[in-house]
Amino acid sequence: MNLCTDQLAMALAAPGQLISVSYIARDPRASAMVEEALRYPVNRGRAEEVYLLHPDLVLAGSFGGPAVAMLHRLGVPVVEVAPPTSLDEARKAIAQVGAALGRSEEAAAMIAAFDRELAELSRPVGPDVPTAATWGPNGYSVAGDTLAGDIMRRAGFSLVTDRLGMDTSGYVPLEVLVMAQPDLIVTGTPYPGNSRAEEVLDHPALDRLDGRVLRVPDALWTCALPRSLEALAMLSAEAEALR
Repeated sequence: MNLCTDQLAMALAAPGQLISVSYIARDPRASAMVEEALRYPVNRGRAEEVYLLHPDLVLAGSFGGPAVAMLHRLGVPVVEVAPPTSLDEARKAIAQVGAALGRSEEAAAMIAAFDRELAELSRPVGPDVPTAATWGPNGYSVAGDTLAGDIMRRAGFSLVTDRLGMDTSGYVPLEVLVMAQPDLIVTGTPYPGNSRAEEVLDHPALDRLDGRVLRVPDALWTCALPRSLEALAMLSAEAEALR
């Protein structure tokens, strides 16, 4: 009943062990495992529908809210997994889900493969590295305390939000972004139809920036997964091209 635990469960569960995933797992804008999710019935994260599935165990995020609280009251075993905010923390989530499913050996193998690829893709960060900023609806830009921020740093970028003294993600005025002149602007997956929040993404002022623009699918770093390394690979290639 949580997108991130769903994807780890689909990657680790034994055949027949997983009986339902959240409907968001089938949304290609958010999920990196849509094809796998099509094999399972979906739920909308409501306690009553999950309860009627008679699960032996429910995997949920640590911000499950009233639905998770109700499942606890109904006596349904729930394992709550905190969302990782870095690739290092991804190991803990993989191990936790693996242990909950009785698939610790499979989780250990996944972590080992993850670590090998992570070591190959990570780049050293020094004083003369290119700068990068994410740019999303409403001028939202991520800071270093996020999964996306961690991935950009590992790829060999310094973050514009760091240079602006931002400890947490938030709004960056367009004029501030333009003045910062990042070497790379990272955008995400556009949603069908244009909301007012997304109008800023097409502002003509962005055309005057000298930096490159890279679109990283949101699904690759909404959750910390082995497939998040695809985002790292994309960004590492950009960092190399800018050196």
